Amino acid sequence: MHIKTVIYSAILSLLASISMADTHHQNPEKFTSKKISNNITMLQGKGGNLAVLTGEQGILLVDDDYKAMSSALEKTLNPYGGSKKLAYIINTHWHGDHTEGNLTLGKYSPIIAHDNVRKRLLNAQEIKLFKMKSQPYPEYALPSITFTQSLTLHINNETVKLLHYAGGHTDGDAVVFFEKANIVHTGDHFFNGIYPFVDLEHGGNVLILAKNVKSILEVINDKTQIIPGHGPLADKKDLQAFHAMLIGTSAEIKTLKDKGLSLQESQDKGLSKKWALWSKGFLSEAVWISLVYQSL
Repeated sequence: MHIKTVIYSAILSLLASISMADTHHQNPEKFTSKKISNNITMLQGKGGNLAVLTGEQGILLVDDDYKAMSSALEKTLNPYGGSKKLAYIINTHWHGDHTEGNLTLGKYSPIIAHDNVRKRLLNAQEIKLFKMKSQPYPEYALPSITFTQSLTLHINNETVKLLHYAGGHTDGDAVVFFEKANIVHTGDHFFNGIYPFVDLEHGGNVLILAKNVKSILEVINDKTQIIPGHGPLADKKDLQAFHAMLIGTSAEIKTLKDKGLSLQESQDKGLSKKWALWSKGFLSEAVWISLVYQSL
């Protein structure tokens, strides 16, 4: 079977029902909240996980889910002062499940992201393997503050550092470090407990993702709380397990490819049983093998 057919058939149906992919995506019309420090809360809705930093200087929001979730998100922000109290919105990357809320909340707040996120959202985008298209965002919904390598914010007695990790999930990913609280929002550089989607068409690569995750592990500690792009709140051990999966499955697939096996033959052979639980969520084993095989 052609690789595009494999990925398209496996992923498209999953994306259509993404609320079923993880246990925290049960109700697409509401957000669940988990307070993880005095003024930082993790929100989980239909798309990627969000972080909310609150205080006298306003709300800092990391990612803002799908457009369909904007009404629910505004209601969720009301106890913190509401949309008009937004000081900054950070987009960890350009995908719609992390940025479509810009179309509503961008009217209230400047948006911050890597240079490549603005470039992506400024133009129509297509992920051909999914047959998914997005139209250019209006000016108010685009990042107006962009950076190349790093950017630091000082707000609500917190130091918020954004670092660009190139070529992992996409070409424009930022990881957000709340330094005083020892909390990290990884964006989609981390799918907790499940195979991640790596956007090969827009600068992503599984091998580089593994290198980037290793770099993140080197700057956090055992007490760091980690908000993944998808999945439940995590710690360093969870991220280490994710990294081990990236390295282990890539090595197995490289061995098959080096032996001359085609993609289909590699999928038929499959991975070691110890990785079976990773296919319980977003991607099947066959699709994950496809992404790794191409990355090699």
